[in-house]
Amino acid sequence: MSIFKEIQNLLEYGSKKGLFEKEDEIYVRNRILSFLGLNEWEDCAAENPLPLVVDILDKILDWSFEQGKMETNTTTERDIFDTEIMNCLIARPSEVIREFYDNYQYNPEKATKKYYEMSISSNYIREGRIAKNKQWKTATPYGEIDITINLSKPEKDPKEIALLKDAPASTYPTCLLCIENEGYYGTLRHPARATHRIIPIEINNEDWYLQYSPYVYYNEHCIVLRKQHIPMKISRATFERLLDFTEKFPHYFVGSNADLPIVGGSILAHDHFQGGGYTFAVEKAEIEETFQLQDYPSLTIGIVKWPMSVVRVCGSKEEVANVTEHIWGKWQQYSDPSVDLFSYTGETPHNTVTPIARRRGELYEMDIVLRNNRTSEEHPDGIFHPHQELHHIKKENIGLIEVMGLAVLPGRLANELNQLAKYLTAPIEQSEWKETLLKHWDWYKEILQKYESITKENVMRILEDEVGDKFQMVLEHAGVFKQTDEGKRAFSTFLKTL
Repeated sequence: MSIFKEIQNLLEYGSKKGLFEKEDEIYVRNRILSFLGLNEWEDCAAENPLPLVVDILDKILDWSFEQGKMETNTTTERDIFDTEIMNCLIARPSEVIREFYDNYQYNPEKATKKYYEMSISSNYIREGRIAKNKQWKTATPYGEIDITINLSKPEKDPKEIALLKDAPASTYPTCLLCIENEGYYGTLRHPARATHRIIPIEINNEDWYLQYSPYVYYNEHCIVLRKQHIPMKISRATFERLLDFTEKFPHYFVGSNADLPIVGGSILAHDHFQGGGYTFAVEKAEIEETFQLQDYPSLTIGIVKWPMSVVRVCGSKEEVANVTEHIWGKWQQYSDPSVDLFSYTGETPHNTVTPIARRRGELYEMDIVLRNNRTSEEHPDGIFHPHQELHHIKKENIGLIEVMGLAVLPGRLANELNQLAKYLTAPIEQSEWKETLLKHWDWYKEILQKYESITKENVMRILEDEVGDKFQMVLEHAGVFKQTDEGKRAFSTFLKTL
């Protein structure tokens, strides 16, 4: 293998993707040579057709390990190395920001589109890994929901785990969202972010930043993060920020995780939102009952037909913020023993919301998802959380993305479903099952009884539909007012307090 040909392939790739201008090519080449410890250059032509960038990078990494440039050749070290190489091809933050706002003046959608394309072309968003995720849609009474089995994040191999024992702890960057991640080299404990570029934005007269998730779950999956490392806290300002963001980026939705453990997201230590250019099932869901508030006759307010408890408010920006704050304030103090709903245990609060903002033409719309994080002896993981009988499918937090109708399921399910498919088409006794699959035994028996014919041709579709049914149940468990006559009456009782 010629390392010079692979570098030329990479240069050709970067040029075609617009990562640098023609005038920059020699400079970029020399930066790559310097990083790889090369003092010479051999002119050569790039391959035609050009290999995929991941294949080009893999060959450069293999050469680097063979030449002693890398010590361990672990996934983490390779990620650090290829990220540094790609960083040689892309512009500094100030140039990325300048281009973004040049495009924004023309059209906000053009600005985000170009920024997203750069994030993919630079390999910051690793499309090759994301493509490994298993994805499908499944029909439910609430519309088609999305299912994803997350296989994109690589597992650490035993060598890395051993190295981690001796790796020094660090508090810089403070967390995965902090702005100090931009350009960060990476360690065994913290991912490489040399190609990370963030866009400063002002929302609600405050300093925030826009970036894309390196492991996107949907189109243009963005993160809106606060400049300061401040814990998430729902407030009137939260609703104003969300609505202000949709004013500046009307082609994106944006939402906030709830701010309490169990019902909150995975990172509560840094105030942030998630948004993007994707239409989730909850957005398509119908209003099944409307009502009015006397002080806001021009607003459309209704209960969304959704497995969780959602109030939708649509109208002018200021009035939507006012009513969202009003509903949230009432909800914080609301209890209903008839449905096991209590807002406080002593001074510990349990009620909060997951708010989601979007535009409907010139109007502003907010979905207010009612959440409660109380636990009990029977349900130690949460009363309004997937109950134990669903943990074989989903045990983790039900955050913003799941609330909107996209299941992010653990990677273990991919192999488990493949094995279950074999058991369903050629049933065997429970005693012969792999121990790791026994958690699915009751589900397996249900499926056998439910379907008259299970074949090799239809078994995976059956399992996909059954996973979809289970995720629907997950959302129903997370709903504070259940989809029953009693639950609907309790929901109406709360709304009368508004």
